[in-house]
Amino acid sequence: MRTIKIIDDITKDGAVTFGAGYDFVEDAEGADAILMRSTDLHGYVLPDSIRAIARCGAGVNNIPVEEYARRGVVVFNSPGANSNAVKEIVLAMMVLSSRGVVQSMEWCRAHAELPNPLTEAERAKKQFVGHELKGKRVGVVGLGNVGSKVANACVDLGMDVFGYDPFISVEHAWVLSREVQRVGTLEDLCRDCDYLTLHVPSKADTVGMISTDQLALLAPGAVLINYARETIIDEEAVAAALESGRLSWFACDFPTPATLHMPRTFVTTHSGAGTDEAEANCADMAISELKDYLENGNIANSVNYPSCSMGKARAASRVACLHANVPNMIGQITAILARDNANVQRMVNESAGANAYTMFDTDEHLEPATIEALRRIPSIYRVRVIK
Repeated sequence: MRTIKIIDDITKDGAVTFGAGYDFVEDAEGADAILMRSTDLHGYVLPDSIRAIARCGAGVNNIPVEEYARRGVVVFNSPGANSNAVKEIVLAMMVLSSRGVVQSMEWCRAHAELPNPLTEAERAKKQFVGHELKGKRVGVVGLGNVGSKVANACVDLGMDVFGYDPFISVEHAWVLSREVQRVGTLEDLCRDCDYLTLHVPSKADTVGMISTDQLALLAPGAVLINYARETIIDEEAVAAALESGRLSWFACDFPTPATLHMPRTFVTTHSGAGTDEAEANCADMAISELKDYLENGNIANSVNYPSCSMGKARAASRVACLHANVPNMIGQITAILARDNANVQRMVNESAGANAYTMFDTDEHLEPATIEALRRIPSIYRVRVIK
């Protein structure tokens, strides 16, 4: 029986199902894996028994992923599972920032006691006249799970769509509309845009990427939308652009002390992916990832180890080694297996940055002494006997 520790409310109704062979525990001590959402695990006392952590969501800023990698703990996320929810709220913010919808509703509430509010509304409506999205230029920064969907939706709305992503994957390039015009630099993307929407993770090369120089290239009165990460904008530069009128509106999902005091800003409660469907999709993906890793050793959508799969474990034994990406690791592993006369059916090795993963099937169960010898190899973080 494998045991799972659940942290956070994973779904709205609290229903989480792993199926037969799994049980949920109150204490992480002794558990095999953790399923979680938003709790900050920096400083969390992680038991040695934990082999994997799956986050129901894409961002993993709340998890010390490299520290866990060196402990042989695979960290999964669920990229793309909530992308439709984020796409929809980004489109909603584009409309709200263009049509004076919120301001118009506020006027109606403020004048509810007028004797003839409908007549007065007819007189007042001219101050809320906006403009349509059709024909406007929009720049999409990042063409991954969310950005590609936003770009395609903007094409469907009749907008002039430009995209910037120097690291676009083949998968996302295939689904991108041919009407999306890709540009080579962020500056070229920003130039004369009526809307700029951001869809990149927070990394060393994206922190503060939207600042004074980029905002100055936008069309006068442009709209900036950030439903990615709060750190990718320079808040002082955005505030100054709003004050000067360079930006007409700013919409974001991050209620920081700065954004909450900016003029003409829509700020939501970090709820861009907050739909029942997105929560369920993220949970399903995270659970599937954990089960495949615990049962078969396969890795998909990990943020600290490479993707690796040998299908369902069917041989007498399957062993996985989590280790540093250093020279001669395969040689050391195979030398021990050869010394102990282990017959390897097949073996796979993958690496990602500083970390690597080696998995192999054997015709017979390995002796405990062989497993212990593998664990003593320098730079081996963990050895798992899966079957």
